[in-house]
Amino acid sequence: MSAKALPAPRKRSAGAKTNPLSKRPRVGSASSSQTKRRIKNDPGSSTSDQGVSGLKAEFVDMFTNEIFTSKGITNALLKQHFGDKRYLQLVPIINDLTRSGRLSMGKNANNELVFSLVSNQIAAKFVGLDASARLVYQVIEAAGSVGIWTKEIRQKCNILQQKLTKILKTMESRQMVKPVKSVSAKTKILYMLYDLKPAKEITGGPWFTEMEFDSEFINDLRTFIILCTRKMNGGRGVTLAQISDKMSQAKVSRVELNMDEVQQLLQTLAFDYRIEQTSVNSNGEAVFISSRRVTTMCDFRWWDALSPDFHLRDIKFEDGVVLKAHEPHHHTA
Repeated sequence: MSAKALPAPRKRSAGAKTNPLSKRPRVGSASSSQTKRRIKNDPGSSTSDQGVSGLKAEFVDMFTNEIFTSKGITNALLKQHFGDKRYLQLVPIINDLTRSGRLSMGKNANNELVFSLVSNQIAAKFVGLDASARLVYQVIEAAGSVGIWTKEIRQKCNILQQKLTKILKTMESRQMVKPVKSVSAKTKILYMLYDLKPAKEITGGPWFTEMEFDSEFINDLRTFIILCTRKMNGGRGVTLAQISDKMSQAKVSRVELNMDEVQQLLQTLAFDYRIEQTSVNSNGEAVFISSRRVTTMCDFRWWDALSPDFHLRDIKFEDGVVLKAHEPHHHTA
């Protein structure tokens, strides 16, 4: 019997792949433990994380300063504060905060890049909004309490009207912005931040009710002021402060009026010759009285007006009022 020849070993083809699992170290092998040890003892991993978190905390803490809270922090000031090396480390932090909605960017009056910190509450409202919506919000925020027209928003953001309308509706539903009408242009819509109170030049102040000039309300206040000038202090005169205090005590106004608004009422009465300033008290305050009734009866005859020196004469009226030469005089009823 002849011996059988052993089978020749199979040759591995050029395209055959080796099993990657065959070369992996076993779980308990020395190479596996060394790999874990290298990962665990990776130098600088925890130190760098602490450095980034510390840098971020320092950056956010800068916004607690009252100056930066209202005006923001310019890019130039950040470079000056952190230096070139730390500023480069700050860039990814700024990007992270911007993506999460915690940081907003804009430009000031000097065309400088300015960063402003956004509260967590507002940042949560930005979830799901894109960069265009953030830009629209920043433009509306910059307008303040006077608001901004939709046309101006579209021009500043360079955005299509259809997309702008969708963004504004989304922001309205999230109570981020609100539409406001102006007394100067009732057909146009202004937008401002939801929590802001519209300025008086937009609402018209206390003189307007539901976008209409309230003449009846103003006439009631004017009548009350005339009564003050006649009855307070025995009719010898009252000051602006005394009239304002009396109006507050009597609660004649449905809205609280400040001194400037009461003065506006006094000025309208003075222009209509219903009241006049008679003197100034020891505190330098003007004293107002009700206008005195003046008649046209006086002590000269009509032909005296033809005299060449008539304009240099004093005129005495029957109620004792004397009009000096060239003195302006108004006939009041």
